[in-house]
Amino acid sequence: MTHKLIRIDNLQTEHRNPDTADIDQLSTLEIITRINAEDAQIHLAIAENLADIAALADAIVLALRKGGRLIYVGAGTSGRIGVLDASECPPTFGTDPSQVVGVMAGGDRALRDSTEDAEDDEKRGRSDMIAQKVNHRDIVVGIAASGRTPYTIAALRYAKETGAALGCVVNSPGSVLAKTADYPVVIPVGPEVITGSTRMKSGTAQKMVLNMLSTTAMIKLGKVYGNLMVDVQPSNQKLVQRATNIIVELTGSDPQVARQALDHYGSAKAAIFALLSGQEGDQVHITLAHHQGHLKKALEESGVRPDP
Repeated sequence: MTHKLIRIDNLQTEHRNPDTADIDQLSTLEIITRINAEDAQIHLAIAENLADIAALADAIVLALRKGGRLIYVGAGTSGRIGVLDASECPPTFGTDPSQVVGVMAGGDRALRDSTEDAEDDEKRGRSDMIAQKVNHRDIVVGIAASGRTPYTIAALRYAKETGAALGCVVNSPGSVLAKTADYPVVIPVGPEVITGSTRMKSGTAQKMVLNMLSTTAMIKLGKVYGNLMVDVQPSNQKLVQRATNIIVELTGSDPQVARQALDHYGSAKAAIFALLSGQEGDQVHITLAHHQGHLKKALEESGVRPDP
């Protein structure tokens, strides 16, 4: 197979890191220490770009409020990080699985098995967005360390044709992906510990930024009260206990009463509202729906002002 030669030597992530040039000669502790020192630079790089992250987060909130979706798209490590963040939203925030979506070059198989050539498939980038039925209500966020991944660029270019909002999280300044996006987030973390291994600093930076984006969006959408995940899905024993603890924390109820309310209403948020407002039955869910799921707003209208 003949591969087209491309220029990547201008990418920061492809430069040799002078601070780790001798890493193969170090002791185990020295290697770990050197990696830790490089990782410490990530939060500083992110701190310099918080305004851009906030702008993208606000665009995500706007799309979700309009009934659109947040669609992450990427290849390799970047694609897996997008799928990971999307998959954690339903259990943590009670979102519909279709509201935050991760799309990866190579599909589900690429989550487990390396399919590195999938990132070059521009046609698949476009067809995957068509399959997702991307539309003007959605926001599509491309993730790529280099910002030049053909699959991801093609996906965003198709999304642009539909009128969808475009964001990106990249680690290389001046990239095509950043120029394509309406809301670019560029986190230059510098040369990797191992030259070109973007699963390291670049991947960590992407994970941190996606955590910020999805968590901020869910807070703004009323999925969090104070700092408690009131929409947590009680889908296993640990999460049932967490939901019960949240009810006890906010209502002061006896744990047994809290658990009974959780079982009856099916969610911590509804149980909390019922116990504090005195409303019962279907009216609990009707009132919460009227306030788009914002527990604090629903309680305030009912004359209840508990401390978060």
